[in-house]
Amino acid sequence: MAQKIVAGNWKMNLKLDEAIRLVEVLKINHIESDVRVVLFPPSVYIDTLSHRIDDHIELGVQNFHAEAKGAYTGELAINQIKSVGANIGLIGHSERRAYFAETNDILKLKVDAAVSQEFQFIFCCGEPLMIREAGEELDFVKMQLEESLFHLSKDEMLDRIIAYEPVWAIGTGKTASAEQAESMHRAIRTWLHEKYDEETAQSVSLLYGGSCNHENARELFSCPNVDGGLIGGASLKSEVFCEIIKSY
Repeated sequence: MAQKIVAGNWKMNLKLDEAIRLVEVLKINHIESDVRVVLFPPSVYIDTLSHRIDDHIELGVQNFHAEAKGAYTGELAINQIKSVGANIGLIGHSERRAYFAETNDILKLKVDAAVSQEFQFIFCCGEPLMIREAGEELDFVKMQLEESLFHLSKDEMLDRIIAYEPVWAIGTGKTASAEQAESMHRAIRTWLHEKYDEETAQSVSLLYGGSCNHENARELFSCPNVDGGLIGGASLKSEVFCEIIKSY
């Protein structure tokens, strides 16, 4: 059975004192549940926050390099990330694809690096507005998965995490309807079944990642194939983020 997950991607937001306050409020208002809570702060805060979180909060990194070391100015290696307290990373976020020219081939290398170094990850996929309006969103997302993720073996694919983030609904205030979200999540689950088997399909957590907030989280999370959310702006406000977690 897929794990329920609520992850907060802070992107390039918050100063260190603000980040510390947010974590402290999350600790005070922790909800006793089986929901896995993961935070993706700016990388420079991970070491400090790792000493302030409790057992109910995990830390992740928003980006990492596929190589283990080398002359890659400004990049972070997986072993460096692990050494400061993060155990999971994002791969393929739409902003990395759009602003940093991360192709499906590059993302495949990151997937392989994470698997080989036993580093957990959330693989992001999703279509831009023009693809959605052309009615080609299913083909587009399936291609992203096939070219960057579905080369993994069954054993490597078990218990993975995929986040569907319709690009047209990120930071725009627009949100895919529960029906649109469920339709794509159901398709991804079907593709997992076709590529692997039912056990694998049911083990993968499928998160929704497009302007999910405390007002729509309950409806989205009630969809049969939505196992949680990758939350952007709403994760920057501790009270709102707690409400989203409570939506389960």
